[in-house]
Amino acid sequence: MARQLGLFDATMLVMGGIVGAGIFMNPYVVAQQVHTPALILGAWIFGGIIAMDGAFIWAELAATMPAVGGQYAYLRDAYHPMIAFLYGWVLLLVIQTGGMAAVSITFARYFLELTGVHVQDWVVAITALGALTLINCLGVKVGGRTQSAFMVMKIIAIAALVICGLGLTERRVTTSTVADQAWSLSSFGAAMVPVLFAYGGWQTANFIAAEVKEPKKNLPRGLLIGVLGVVVLYTAVNWVCLRALGPQTLAASTTPATAVMRLALGQQGAKFVAAAIAVSTLGFLSQSILTAPRVYFAMADDGLFFRRVAWLAPVTRVPVIAIVLQSAWTIVIALSGRYEQILNYVIAMDFLFFGLTATTIFVFRRRAARGAMNASTGYRMPGHPVTTAVFAAICWWVVGNTIYRYPQNSLIGFGFLLAGSPAYWFWSRKIRLDRRTQVLTDDKESKT
Repeated sequence: MARQLGLFDATMLVMGGIVGAGIFMNPYVVAQQVHTPALILGAWIFGGIIAMDGAFIWAELAATMPAVGGQYAYLRDAYHPMIAFLYGWVLLLVIQTGGMAAVSITFARYFLELTGVHVQDWVVAITALGALTLINCLGVKVGGRTQSAFMVMKIIAIAALVICGLGLTERRVTTSTVADQAWSLSSFGAAMVPVLFAYGGWQTANFIAAEVKEPKKNLPRGLLIGVLGVVVLYTAVNWVCLRALGPQTLAASTTPATAVMRLALGQQGAKFVAAAIAVSTLGFLSQSILTAPRVYFAMADDGLFFRRVAWLAPVTRVPVIAIVLQSAWTIVIALSGRYEQILNYVIAMDFLFFGLTATTIFVFRRRAARGAMNASTGYRMPGHPVTTAVFAAICWWVVGNTIYRYPQNSLIGFGFLLAGSPAYWFWSRKIRLDRRTQVLTDDKESKT
């Protein structure tokens, strides 16, 4: 693969994997669980601290093993190829493609609302996916620049929301009742679930480590700068929403960013937010198409997937078949109309692998201490092993909470996961047969 992405591209990839349309709508979900400004902002700041914790973990992993596939490679080398395969399996079947299908339809609906074009939303969704797929097949530099451009536009949109919210709206002063001020650990925990989801996505930048210049330096820096930048953006948006709307109105508004901009600029402000959401969703799709196919490429390169998926285009040096495969399956899910249901299935699985990947640092550090592998240079997880264990515990708490609240959806999700076991057995058996055949061929040639 061609190393053509620098520090700026890596930073934009990290931020693009995190910032989606949710920040324009999700603040009200947190405000429904905790009802005072201090607790609402506290939830987002605490979520940012956890996200930075994760960024430091992934920064050390990137510096230790800047390999294509990111999480897939860490799980494979730390534990077992089967665990890594199951991660890639659910990533392709449901986690990545289910999210992309939902986001592509969201983009289509906002696009149609803004333009007034009279076509079906699935037509716009497929067109957008096809265009971004083509762009990313033209090379990692083209894909990276496209993604960076979308992320810069998202930053400008969020900055405009913050500036307009501060300068053109009056501060809402509300008096909290005793009932509002009362809170519990469980209510704060419930508020943290959407916050943690909103901060997720930094890990996808590591998928593309093999195409980053000086990955042991630029990828960790991109992770830390990118996540810190998102924490600042998210905190600023929530502060402005609280200032303009107040806690009670924020909790009652399912589109808080639109409400703030409508106060500031009237109907033009509402249209601005719709445009910002359209850009954010398109940027998320661009980032997903650029990063995740590298996991399927790594699986195929290991012999644990269709061999053709590991093919690199001779000129662009990108995994074209892997890119097209992901987009094609995303289109199938989008056309099926089951993407929202699929998203409910994968929450527990996603955080299960988050926590498991974090624990690979214990394995790699132990091997480095024995001299079995090189230690990370320059980037070490601060406070390890306590901070690493806390991050993994929080991830698995999300898994347990999801199973408790949505047992049926979680069971179906784990069904998808377990369905990968026969597939792994098939490809691993094929590897063994191929190796045996190669040994017999070599033995025969040596005798000849």
